[in-house]
Amino acid sequence: MKEEFITFEKFNDQNSAKELGTLLDDQNIEFLLEDNSLSFDPTFANNSFGKEYCIKLKKSDFEKANKILTDKSENEINEIDKDYYLLSFSDDELIDVVSKSDEWNKFDVSLAKKILKEKGKEITPEKIEEIKQKRILELSKPEEDQKIYIILGYITAILGGFLGIFIGWHLLTYKKTLPNGNRIYVYSQNDRKQGNRILIIGGIFFVFWLTIRILN
Repeated sequence: MKEEFITFEKFNDQNSAKELGTLLDDQNIEFLLEDNSLSFDPTFANNSFGKEYCIKLKKSDFEKANKILTDKSENEINEIDKDYYLLSFSDDELIDVVSKSDEWNKFDVSLAKKILKEKGKEITPEKIEEIKQKRILELSKPEEDQKIYIILGYITAILGGFLGIFIGWHLLTYKKTLPNGNRIYVYSQNDRKQGNRILIIGGIFFVFWLTIRILN
C-alpha cells in the first residue's frame, strides 16, 4: 500500500513553500507542493488573502524533515537583528514557544532555546522530548462538545439543505495532523456518531423534499 502524503507545512507565500521544497529535495526527501489558494480574490487587492501552499510529506519523513529545519534555523540565529521581537519575551513566554513549537516556526523555537540557555535556563533534550510527548497528548484530545453545531446540523438536515449534510460529514470525518505526522479525528466519538446521524437524516430529507418539489 502506497504511503499517504500528509500536510507538513502551510504557507501563504509560494516562494517560501518552494524554498522548503528545494531544501527537502536537496536531502532526497520526497514531497508534494499543493496550491490550495482560492481561485477568486474577493478583496480584489491581489494580496495574500486566500493564498495557501502546502508542503506534504510521508509520515515516515516528518522527523527527518523537522531535524533538517531545526539544524537550518540554529545556523541562522546568529544573524538576527537586535530588535527581533523574540528578544523581548519573558522567560515564561520563551518556554511557551518551546512547549508549543507546532504553533511557531523552527527559527523562533531554536532562538527561544538559545536565549533560555544564555539566561542559564537551558531546556535539556530529555525535557524537550517530554514536552513534545505532553503536547502530542494535549493536541490529541477531541474538541469540546459541539452542541450548537449539532443542533444546527439536525435542523438544516431536516430542512433538506446541503448545510446539514455538510455539517454531518464534517463532524464524522474531519481529521487533523499532529506534529509527529499522525492523523486523528478532531471530534469525540459521540459527536462523530451525531454527525453520522445528521448525514443520514440530511440525505433522506434531501431526497424527500426533492421528490415533493418534483411532484408539485
